[in-house]
Amino acid sequence: MTLRRSAAIVLAASAVLCAAAAPVAVAAPTPKPPVVPSGLYGAKDPTYDGVWRQSLALLAQDTVGVEPAAKAVNWLAGQQCDSGGFASFRADAAEPCTAKTMMDSNATAAAVQALSALGGQDAVVKKGVGWLKSAQNQDGGWGYNPGGPSDSNSTSVVIGALAAAGEKPGEVKSQKGKSPYDALVTFAIPCDAKKGGGAFAYQPDKAGKLAPNDDATAAGVLGALGQGLAAQGKKDGAKAECAEAAGKPTPAQAAANGAAYLTGVLAKTGHLDTPPMPGAENPETQPDFGNTADAVVALAAQGGADQAKKPLEWLKKNSAAWAKENGPAAYAQLVLAANATGTDPRNFGGTDLVKALNATGPAPQETKAGEEKKDSADDDGGFAGWWIVAVFFIASAGVGILFSGRKKKNAQL
Repeated sequence: MTLRRSAAIVLAASAVLCAAAAPVAVAAPTPKPPVVPSGLYGAKDPTYDGVWRQSLALLAQDTVGVEPAAKAVNWLAGQQCDSGGFASFRADAAEPCTAKTMMDSNATAAAVQALSALGGQDAVVKKGVGWLKSAQNQDGGWGYNPGGPSDSNSTSVVIGALAAAGEKPGEVKSQKGKSPYDALVTFAIPCDAKKGGGAFAYQPDKAGKLAPNDDATAAGVLGALGQGLAAQGKKDGAKAECAEAAGKPTPAQAAANGAAYLTGVLAKTGHLDTPPMPGAENPETQPDFGNTADAVVALAAQGGADQAKKPLEWLKKNSAAWAKENGPAAYAQLVLAANATGTDPRNFGGTDLVKALNATGPAPQETKAGEEKKDSADDDGGFAGWWIVAVFFIASAGVGILFSGRKKKNAQL
């Protein structure tokens, strides 16, 4: 899971821990996680990532020619509030959004990208773009929630949404005349910095200093290029080298600098790392599969597939178990990495990512090969599918041909 989603979970976990520290007379009942809607991809609690993982799943399917189930698209579109923004997840979309509904710029931007790619959702996309523009900070960027300070991840994913919707991100200005690119390059660390030269920081610290962040750098490279989550790799990109600039770098130079930083970090092992969670038994850093996949997309978009070759090969060899455990968003990230590098997602280190992704939600309407899929409220196929099989069985009995039906079962994460 990337920083965009984990930040919300960490905050929620902190609130729970603080509440547990206070003595209480009677233990509060454990809240039940929301029921996962039938149109949503994945079986885990969607509270913090429902819209995000749905958007990535639909966007990934679109890149490989899979037409998603209508109810999957409708579920995502139905999550939009009247204002045009999206929350991370709304358990009951029939209930109107209120002032207490926490809007999520990342979820909104991801949904806009997915629905723009799929087509047929112009009104939803237009409202989403309108909300994003209304939530722009005066420095030209966006925070995770409206009113929060800008960060490189949020600003980058919104740039991708604006571009996907046909806007020119550089012309989307705040009241102070600042564009998203003006904000984004302020997170770029100079090449001559003692640590993390060329990288992007998530946000400056309280002292205004910038610390390198791998997740923010992968996002920042795409944002600086004006690309979205489903970016295509360049065919003849230039080698990534960190070059100094007088003052703030141009977006293109910031992208090249960020790619150079990522290339350097990936040179030894082929993967990015994540520090251990507080209290973890293993104090060692662990491979960060999601950010490595994002880095592959960023490197391919900036410098071509060859630049992303080492982390891509590492993912092919090592990501299967991670993707199976983490479900639709993980499979989608790998599909997008394959898409960016011209790799076959149906044979990704021996894994059919498309089949695995499709199995985490409602069966798609049509695959790339043209195979029709049933789209109904019953994810297990229902009576109608077997009735059709029975008709074929009876019709073919006289000539000894046996037709058998198969039900496509939705995989549990």
